Amino acid sequence: MSLSVTDSHCHLADPRLRDETDATIERAHAAGVMRLISVGAIGSIETDRLTVSIAESNSSVFASIGVHPHDAKDCDAQRLDALRDLAASERVIAIGESGLDFHYMHSPREAQEAALRVHLELAAELKKPIVIHCRDAEERVFAIVGEVGMPPRGGVIHCFTGDADAACRFVEAGFYISFSGILTFSNSRSLQAAATVVPENRLMVETDSPYLAPEPYRGKRNEPSFVLRTLEVLARLRSVDVGDLAAKTEANVTRLFFNP
Repeated sequence: MSLSVTDSHCHLADPRLRDETDATIERAHAAGVMRLISVGAIGSIETDRLTVSIAESNSSVFASIGVHPHDAKDCDAQRLDALRDLAASERVIAIGESGLDFHYMHSPREAQEAALRVHLELAAELKKPIVIHCRDAEERVFAIVGEVGMPPRGGVIHCFTGDADAACRFVEAGFYISFSGILTFSNSRSLQAAATVVPENRLMVETDSPYLAPEPYRGKRNEPSFVLRTLEVLARLRSVDVGDLAAKTEANVTRLFFNP
């Protein structure tokens, strides 16, 4: 079956992919992945600059820019000004990934929460959707979004790892839910249960490549072409036709990221 899908979250500027960007994109196209949303955010502002450059050089690639919660301690006024400048590119379609990661705690909790607040405000200011990273921090994400407000363009919880209750609460708050290769892991029963309760008009799929390769590629470098495997597992869990689900997720990506 010929499918056309979007990898709604990948990191083409990551050192493990950046040296073969063209080949990676070509493999994605050959697999039916016709749009790629490449996210900067990790590390310094140079990652965002390279991400935007890749998007400006490839018609099927779009960019999201921000400061990852791991690097929230570096989210100062100078960094935010640089993000505003980069966001002037028409290839920048979202802000993030921002959010909270209380699992690894590479930045202090206070810095992560402050960075999430300013990213929500920046997304609203720039009239772009927000991409949220949430790991072991659902309650605080709910609270901060409730205090600051959802950006008018909405947002997505990328690489969702919570349970069914958290998925439903995020949907009620107005978020889309994006599933990664973790969904294909045999020990992800709670996540698989969550994948069955998200309304079809709120579903997305992603690779988060080069991280989190799905089965049967687990442990290898991930890449956008592998997103079809996650889509197939999602369709099986929901007992729906994979082609129909591909069309639904495409409509959702278009609605969030490409409809002003």
